[in-house]
Amino acid sequence: MAVAEAQPNVVVLPKTMAVGDLARALEVSVVDVIRGLVNMGVMASINQTIDFETASLVANELGFETKPEEEVAAPVEEEIETDIAPGKEILWTDEDSSKLKQRPPVVTVLGHVDHGKTSLLDAIRLTNVTAREAGGITQHIGAYQIEHNGRKVTFLDTPGHEAFTAMRARGAQVTDVAVLVVAADDGVQPQTVEAISHVRAAGVPIVVALNKIDRPDANADQVKAQLAEHGVTIEEYGGDTPLVPVSAKTKQGIEDLVEVVMLVADVADLKADPDRPAIGRVIEAHLDKGRGPVATVLVQTGTLERGDLVVAGTTFGKVRAMVDDKAKNVGRAEPSRPVEILGLPEVPEAGDVIRVVADEKAARALVARNARERAAGTAAAPPATLDEMFAQVKEGKAKELKIVLKVDVQGSLEAIKSALAKVPQNEVALSVIHDAVGDITESDLTLAAASGAVVIGFNTKMEAPARRVADSTKVDVRQYKVIYELLEDVQKALTGMLEPEMVESTLGHAEVRQIFTAGKTTIAGCMVVDGLVRRGAQARLIRAGAPVYDGKIATLRRIKDDVREVNAGLECGIVLEDHNDVQVGDVIECYVVQPKPR
Repeated sequence: MAVAEAQPNVVVLPKTMAVGDLARALEVSVVDVIRGLVNMGVMASINQTIDFETASLVANELGFETKPEEEVAAPVEEEIETDIAPGKEILWTDEDSSKLKQRPPVVTVLGHVDHGKTSLLDAIRLTNVTAREAGGITQHIGAYQIEHNGRKVTFLDTPGHEAFTAMRARGAQVTDVAVLVVAADDGVQPQTVEAISHVRAAGVPIVVALNKIDRPDANADQVKAQLAEHGVTIEEYGGDTPLVPVSAKTKQGIEDLVEVVMLVADVADLKADPDRPAIGRVIEAHLDKGRGPVATVLVQTGTLERGDLVVAGTTFGKVRAMVDDKAKNVGRAEPSRPVEILGLPEVPEAGDVIRVVADEKAARALVARNARERAAGTAAAPPATLDEMFAQVKEGKAKELKIVLKVDVQGSLEAIKSALAKVPQNEVALSVIHDAVGDITESDLTLAAASGAVVIGFNTKMEAPARRVADSTKVDVRQYKVIYELLEDVQKALTGMLEPEMVESTLGHAEVRQIFTAGKTTIAGCMVVDGLVRRGAQARLIRAGAPVYDGKIATLRRIKDDVREVNAGLECGIVLEDHNDVQVGDVIECYVVQPKPR
């Protein structure tokens, strides 16, 4: 790495460099450089790498001018790189441990619809918000904080596990504990299973709230057994997942639930530095007609104060006002405290990092970097494909293949899971992070995108919204009709032997207009309606919209001559290989199967 002085007070810097190298290049103390970074809202240790723009801002503050190491015609924005992985900016491990203090846990409540999530949240808050607010409108802020026995707990009131995982897909891991609400009279339902998969993929500890325990048909033992079937083993059965019987209606067990949540949080030893510039996440944001852009923010480290200059994603502004969940104006927000902030000129996106910066110059630089990352799509989790797994296995990098499995019927699901468990896992571990019966949904794709998983479907379809998510996130979706082909592909990915994917390409269609017979052979007199038909190609005979034969075109004639191909608009005679059941009105679809180009 060349760091050379060009002229007095002008230093030439590379695209990326360590903080210590920058201090040596400027001939100043490392402490001065780190202090400058902290003032910009950037926490970095002496060995951490920073990009040119960040280094340049620090150097400017210290009285130096800078030039990039190799000036080229391309814009500076293209040269700037960031060594910080998307979503990792807030997970500082180099904070001064002597300044860290306990912070309240952040809890997300998930579960099946109608199992009482909202009622439970209302019971925890000790007031029925829906009844209290005008017109029955629910709370205006999607997060709130309670105090229990002198300690605080923050609850996120999210729409469901899809929102939980959509945030995680953008790197926003804001939850410390997940409360899984299960109705004692209804048991584990499909959305319960999905919530379990989403929470386990996030690596967040679970506390089960067994709701509606006051119902006469409540069956706690059945629910415990169902949870165990889905990998959630409660403490009573020798597992590590606490289960608390509660009733949102009678308030039974509510205090016990909060106590258990705090105990689980205590094990994690959650800490943050309240005395540094604030960094947090945008939980949700909207445009208010009277107040302008409004963002609900969860402070994760540091303290946010009214008047701070903040960057949120690709927008920045001064915090003009802060409002808590009780609609009271507040002057500051400590770690784990949710507040609504006003003052941003634009509405940020949910999951955006929000941080305090020293001045407008630093804010503009950070906004530019965030805009470049967003344009490049780096905010999303990198998709995993079976082909990529093959390459990673060859390089010795792959450690785990994660799969979201969707199957048509329960019997097939059990058979495939049992077979997958027997697949040799010498080089790469196989992890089915979610499995269920039914078509591939948008929620499945969101979970896969957030977890870097492959979606595998067996005799299932993909919903239109899911297809759009698959296209935008580039998640690898594999669909199969034969179990052994599914198992074979997974095993090849695990052993680094995956062959190119075979893809079907349609050549054309011919409509049967007349039927001729020659001995025992049926000849279909056809008109090629689009594309072309080719002798020896694969052919699918379609009758009333359903395929009735799949084989090859054995003979293709044009007038009296045998030909290789017949194009659209021309008549021809077709004989299908080993098949004579052809009727007027049938459609012959001609196609080829080829390896997918790499």
